[in-house]
Amino acid sequence: MNDIPIKRALLSVSDKTGLAELGAALAAHGVELVSTGGTAKALRDAGLTVMDISELTGFPEMMDGRVKTLHPIVHGGLLAVRDNADHVAAMAAHGIGAIDLVVVNLYPFAAKVAKGAGREEIIENIDIGGPSMVRSAAKNHASVAIVTDPADYDRLIAEMGEKGGATSYDFRRLLAAKAYAATAAYDSMIASWFAFADQGTMFPPSLTLASTLVSPLRYGENPHQSAALYVPAGPSARGIAQAVQVQGKELSYNNYNDADAALELVSEFRDGPPTVVIVKHANPCGVASGDTLIAAYEAALACDSVSAFGGIIAVNRPLDGATAEAISGIFTEVVAAPDADADARAVFAKKKNLRLLLTGDLPDPARPGLQLKSIAGGLLVQSRDNGRLSPDRLTVVTKRKPTAREHEDCLFAWTVAKHVKSNAIVYAKDGSTAGIGAGQMNRLESARIAAWKAKDAAEKAGWSAPRTIGSAVASDAFFPFADGLLAAVEAGATAVIQPGGSIRDAEVIAAADAAGLAMLFTGMRHFRH
Repeated sequence: MNDIPIKRALLSVSDKTGLAELGAALAAHGVELVSTGGTAKALRDAGLTVMDISELTGFPEMMDGRVKTLHPIVHGGLLAVRDNADHVAAMAAHGIGAIDLVVVNLYPFAAKVAKGAGREEIIENIDIGGPSMVRSAAKNHASVAIVTDPADYDRLIAEMGEKGGATSYDFRRLLAAKAYAATAAYDSMIASWFAFADQGTMFPPSLTLASTLVSPLRYGENPHQSAALYVPAGPSARGIAQAVQVQGKELSYNNYNDADAALELVSEFRDGPPTVVIVKHANPCGVASGDTLIAAYEAALACDSVSAFGGIIAVNRPLDGATAEAISGIFTEVVAAPDADADARAVFAKKKNLRLLLTGDLPDPARPGLQLKSIAGGLLVQSRDNGRLSPDRLTVVTKRKPTAREHEDCLFAWTVAKHVKSNAIVYAKDGSTAGIGAGQMNRLESARIAAWKAKDAAEKAGWSAPRTIGSAVASDAFFPFADGLLAAVEAGATAVIQPGGSIRDAEVIAAADAAGLAMLFTGMRHFRH
């Protein structure tokens, strides 16, 4: 494939960033500039000579600009195969001139949706002519260069400088691939808006999702796996993917996965007291709230200081120097926080490998959305687990009601259990976890593991007894038998919170009554696989 000199360029952009500089560079190579509406005005304001699209087509722009480039003169100039005799003859017969470069970025549909524009304004920002030109130019990339991203202007200018005003086939092919991705993403955003926002459909007949590459990652869960981070192409809620990395080495797939788990859990406490979450392999190993961030960190660490080594930490308050100093006491992979003061940043700067992520506002745990998981041959899709407990859903099913302290600890344990892999058992006392049992094949083993971890933590801290004594225990799903509950009784728990709904609920309630426990039913479970 040959280099193709650019003699005529068609420019029609919503984003005017870099437009004047690009126009000047094209003009310097003697390129004829053809443009539309506001783009033409911006180029003229920069002192450049521009032909209006209506002058090229012999047809006026009409219908509030809806019809301006949808014309055979335009698309014939884009689609004609230059070395096809029939195409060349058709161009000559109908007065169609070749267009060698198209510079288009599309109406700001996503931006209008993000700012909450009305339906009529959103519809008007569905671009028709732009995608049509992009697709025509990209299809004929053997002869036409298509630029859809202002970030590529400098590269185009450099290419033309190296090629004496021409573009190479490899460059045009690269631009074409990017152009089709751009129109696919654009159409996907429109389809998603129609399905989810306009029609209120959670699971449309076709699920179209567009994402943009942020960066490749060092590797996946294991070194032999490849990985990358993508973010939604349109409006999205802020999360760990949008966090700003202040320092530290490159984040891995596992770092992102664990940091996301930590951030999602700590966000449950975004309106609560200072709270710290420590995560290892996507499971919390210590969670605590306190009067200060450092007090919360010390309590969270005490729950399982062994697992915390090499873990991920998320906090719900801006980091201060004292808390950063305490965190630096053990090896930590990642710290995520809404912000960090100068003292905290200075402390972490001494730990060059520690990644510090600043998230800004914490995500809303009640936000709607979809979760996706690939399976062999398909994709599982479900709504986010944003279920919230309300006081009227909680039911005391035992003879004894929980005390105010037990009630608070039950709710705390329940919040944490939502983010623990099933089967999940969480003991909590005085606003911090005492023991966590995760990911076991039966609930009894989870209860025993959590109790054992609490005993181990007590021995390491030199406490006289494990903190499961007098604790509340949460189970993410119902106790199918009384044995799991009795394991919690043996560990010293005095209150229980669980969904209920087992055919043996009566047996479990009787066991709780016999042990003098208070038990709450939530009517809601939180499996996490």
